[in-house]
Amino acid sequence: MLNLSTTNIINLMDGILDTKKLWDSALNEIEMNISKANFGTWFKHTEVNKVEEGIVFLNVPNTFVRDWLSNKYHKFILKALRDVSPDVRSIEYQIVKLDDKLKQHRDKKTEKEVSTTSELGLKDLYISKESNLNPKYTFNDFIVGSFNDVAYAATQAILKNPGQVYNPLFIYGGTGLGKTHLIQAVGNHLKSAFPEKNVFYVTSENFGIDYINSIQNNKANQFKEKYRKYDLLIMDDVQFFSNKEKFQEELFHLFNHLYENNKQIIFSSDKSPKYIPNLEERLRSRFEGGMIVDVSKPDYESRLAILQNKIKANSIPVAKEILEYLASVIQDNIRELEGALKSISCQINSKGRELTLSEVKQMIKHSIKPKKTLSIKDVLSVVANYYNIEEKILYEKTRRKEVVKPRQIVMYILREDFNTSYPYIGQKLGGRDHTTVIHAYEKIKKDLKINSLLNQEVEQIRSLLYTS
Repeated sequence: MLNLSTTNIINLMDGILDTKKLWDSALNEIEMNISKANFGTWFKHTEVNKVEEGIVFLNVPNTFVRDWLSNKYHKFILKALRDVSPDVRSIEYQIVKLDDKLKQHRDKKTEKEVSTTSELGLKDLYISKESNLNPKYTFNDFIVGSFNDVAYAATQAILKNPGQVYNPLFIYGGTGLGKTHLIQAVGNHLKSAFPEKNVFYVTSENFGIDYINSIQNNKANQFKEKYRKYDLLIMDDVQFFSNKEKFQEELFHLFNHLYENNKQIIFSSDKSPKYIPNLEERLRSRFEGGMIVDVSKPDYESRLAILQNKIKANSIPVAKEILEYLASVIQDNIRELEGALKSISCQINSKGRELTLSEVKQMIKHSIKPKKTLSIKDVLSVVANYYNIEEKILYEKTRRKEVVKPRQIVMYILREDFNTSYPYIGQKLGGRDHTTVIHAYEKIKKDLKINSLLNQEVEQIRSLLYTS
């Protein structure tokens, strides 16, 4: 008998369905805090079998996964489960291989629920074996805002003339900002428009695994043939190649082959090629020879638009004030927004009614990072006051010494602290070119390493920003 308190986020109802909800909610939190590659590798074939007296019995497919989860992720998993159900005391890992009949039974049992709860478009869509593309990633539900408009525009130019413009395209930005959605949307669109085209998506980690397997099985030539046949190659998370010389060498030769044959290449990373450590210079130069664009954190308007699009597409009854609240407090990435909306959807289905704003606040309070909401104008105002200059002067195209330094500091803080895109900063500060912003950011960053007085000034400005 399951003995859960009324403080639990999930209202448990019956056997398989209850444990599924518990684990799905925990997985939402886990997925938002680890890399996509690690999540897919270690959590893909796991499920909660039962909960008895506060002990969660977690099914895993083999001893390798069991040992890895218990040694590397145990505390993390336990915290995620306790965020959902405070009565969870511990975890027992069980090696269980579910037979097909049980899987079918479970799927049939929850089929109706899945269709009515609208899992935000994240249903069990089949990944193409040919292209490795996920069909859920399309341009139809991709929200374009100031945080990603340059990257989006670059992909649209590529679709008109693949292999001829912006080759390679290198998109970088933090976790959960929609990079994977965007680059896979390119592949899905091109495959739909030109079925004869060979398109393939791969994470850099899986590329490395393929390479190792080919060497171990004496199939190096087959590996080369496989990757050199594509008209469009999309490679995610290339920061994985840091410190991996053999992988870098293989990618270098593959890049040259595809590029010389006018085949389109798209890369993504969590950082610019310039800042990927221990990356061979010849490979770095290949990345930098094409188009490099960043994706920053979405602004409030973009976050709200994303939420509105999700509830519309999946018919989730969520009040406007709740969407506005979520958009205002969840600022770091899109994945967190979607995770919160998935949790709300689950609760709506469980309770059989819409949620109130106070219920939503209570539900997600533990996953919200407390922070002060600041605008670009706030930064401009604090910097202007600090240096005793008029705020409006910072927008003007003057090169006066007493203005240049404060303006560069504004650009640096907007980029460093808020991950605002270079084009957007330039646009807001008098319509300046993004290269001007890059120069300002790099200059202040460099000077901070050698100028203690500048360090002191920037920290004082930050103190005024975050405490005032």
